[in-house]
Amino acid sequence: MSRFSHFLAIDWSGARGERHKGIALAMAELGDGAPRLLAREKPWSRTEVLAFLRDDLPRDTLVGMDLGISLPFADCGAFFPGWDKSPPDAKSLWALVDELSAEDPHLEAGGALRHDELARYFRHRGEQEGDRFHAPDAPTREGRFRVAELAQRAMGCRPVSNFNLVGAAQVGKSSLTGMRVLHRLDGALPVWPVDDLPREGSVLVEIYTALASLQALPAHRGRKIRDHALLNEGLSALLSAPVTGSGPIDDHSADALLTAAWLRRVCGDASLWSPRSLTRALARTEGWTFGAR
Repeated sequence: MSRFSHFLAIDWSGARGERHKGIALAMAELGDGAPRLLAREKPWSRTEVLAFLRDDLPRDTLVGMDLGISLPFADCGAFFPGWDKSPPDAKSLWALVDELSAEDPHLEAGGALRHDELARYFRHRGEQEGDRFHAPDAPTREGRFRVAELAQRAMGCRPVSNFNLVGAAQVGKSSLTGMRVLHRLDGALPVWPVDDLPREGSVLVEIYTALASLQALPAHRGRKIRDHALLNEGLSALLSAPVTGSGPIDDHSADALLTAAWLRRVCGDASLWSPRSLTRALARTEGWTFGAR
């Protein structure tokens, strides 16, 4: 039996600007009812999502945000190896990103990426790589990965390094903007596993919507959900009632709706809260992706 009564999935965006069609929020409630989109007259802004999480979240909500809550650390013993001011843990990293980006509007993270030292660790537009984009002892084309992302790969997903800022699949920018949100929550909403899982109340976890899709629609691995029929097929596999509507649906909304139902379905699995590779040190530095084993 789940201790949560609400399940909120957030498809996130790191794009520039105030409002983003790529941000979608979907809520499912305990039971088997259809998840629903939390829509507004205008697209969501990142600051509005932050305010919702701080002030308007229903009690006992499991929140999943589709982003990386941290950067690789375990592979090199540091987020930014070779830099003497590299933060020691995830919360210090969030604070640094927010501080360096303080002049950026709309919770953008351009200031962090313009920083002379930090810029060296990312792959930038035009596939220009910083001289420290690769791990010193294991240079690969794809860059560095967290332990949770290696676990995702073993499950059949294809995550992209959070240090990569290039391409449609990149999550670097959304992760950095998300870190600003996590820092500004300032303890109002625990972030598992950086924070211990509380016995009651709401909690936020990192999600990867591909994991939900992999479980609900294994025959459609890697395929974007862009029509109601396929979305409802996935919801049925998760023992959820279908959403209303037919024909096309944008993939951001579909991902959020499916993942909200997935969170409701799997959150009672104790093994997902204690994955084999998740140590206390890893929890405080890299964090984890809920659902990765």
